[in-house]
Amino acid sequence: MEKQRIVLASGNKHKIREISEMLPEFEVVGYKDLGFDFEIEENGSTFYENALIKAKSVANALNLPALADDSGICVDALNGEPGIYSARYAGDGVDSHNNELLLEKMKGVENRKAKFVCCMVFYKPNGEIITATGETHGRILDTCYGENGFGYDPLFFSDDLNECLGIAPAEKKNTISHRYRALKALKEKL
Repeated sequence: MEKQRIVLASGNKHKIREISEMLPEFEVVGYKDLGFDFEIEENGSTFYENALIKAKSVANALNLPALADDSGICVDALNGEPGIYSARYAGDGVDSHNNELLLEKMKGVENRKAKFVCCMVFYKPNGEIITATGETHGRILDTCYGENGFGYDPLFFSDDLNECLGIAPAEKKNTISHRYRALKALKEKL
């Protein structure tokens, strides 16, 4: 039997692969893989607003239901930075540059508590919106560790796993991640 297709409002290959691994019962495709090559301006002020902008843009362009997430890392000592600006924190969208900037801002800081936050929005062309949020808590390390994951994973020590997400295998990370928790909550609503 053919898998039902979910269109992801993302061009991020890491995110598409990760969500595919978490939703094995579906065929997850990025909207750019369907021949649509437009950029979506994320100009919301919250994770929810940005996820809604992306899901609505793709659903309306394709006339298909679309799933979008907006996620990032929020550091207590930095008043929630980088937050919605996580992917472009250093200005150029390069993970290593974002990590370097975060490490620079955390020099000498004792409170290293942080959390990853993910807001998922499933948007249907008829205007129906289903949303869910997930979080995972931990702390910022003083240097990058491991080659697994992407984004801030090499800097994040997970309270749930008791190890750095840059070292944890994807199978372990995908059972506790903010994206997994948001997807799980969303699936329950679907």
